Amino acid sequence: MMTESPVLSGQTFPVLSSQHALFLDFDGTLAPLQDDPDAVALPKDGAACLHAVAQRLNGALVLISGRDVRDLCTRTPQTLWRVGGHGHDICPPGAQPTPVAVKAPAALLQATELIIRDTKGIRIEEKGAVLAIHYRQNPEAGPDLASKLQALARQTTGYAFQHGKMIIELKPAGVDKGTALTSIMSLPLFSGRVPIMIGDDKTDEDAMQAAVALGGTGIKVGTGQTCAPYRFEDTDTVWRWLKEQTDEHA
Repeated sequence: MMTESPVLSGQTFPVLSSQHALFLDFDGTLAPLQDDPDAVALPKDGAACLHAVAQRLNGALVLISGRDVRDLCTRTPQTLWRVGGHGHDICPPGAQPTPVAVKAPAALLQATELIIRDTKGIRIEEKGAVLAIHYRQNPEAGPDLASKLQALARQTTGYAFQHGKMIIELKPAGVDKGTALTSIMSLPLFSGRVPIMIGDDKTDEDAMQAAVALGGTGIKVGTGQTCAPYRFEDTDTVWRWLKEQTDEHA
């Protein structure tokens, strides 16, 4: 069930234990959204904090992002699980992704370029097999772009349309963060654990729903409708909670 519940100052958030598995979105959750996605980075002490939380969970911490996994790996610790492309690519701790990404079909890219060519402030980002169309610099263009790109996705075999915060993505069909979370939870390290998914965007709702279905929960970052029973105000609140989980009394 999707709700528009406000941030409640009196909420009692989950406390992590060795029985949990934690799934964290990147953009908008661990780092504020920016007009230039290349400028997004973890805070100064972010990597150390994530490593400490992962140790508390005996390694069951997963970064799950819409970014291409190669891009995600340049911004986050290699000692963690990293999932890119909304679940298209999974890297266990210490593993490196293949150096060359699977690309979206050339015909799909060309058709997308034709759709946006006469609209100012629109940028295409190639994220491996995913095409991300950013329109943060021209929000008014969103509805028309969404209509045209949704029609394009319907005409493209094996591809689906996905709408997020000032971004539209054309991605391989059947790939989403919920499917990725469910798959990872079936691995021996995660078996029997209680999943918690934290994210800020519509693209994170699939994973939150999957976490709830497996007996866990979700935490929404910021405003907007959500299926999550908990809500963090912003990325700073996320980091305060993460640091609290590394306290010896947590």
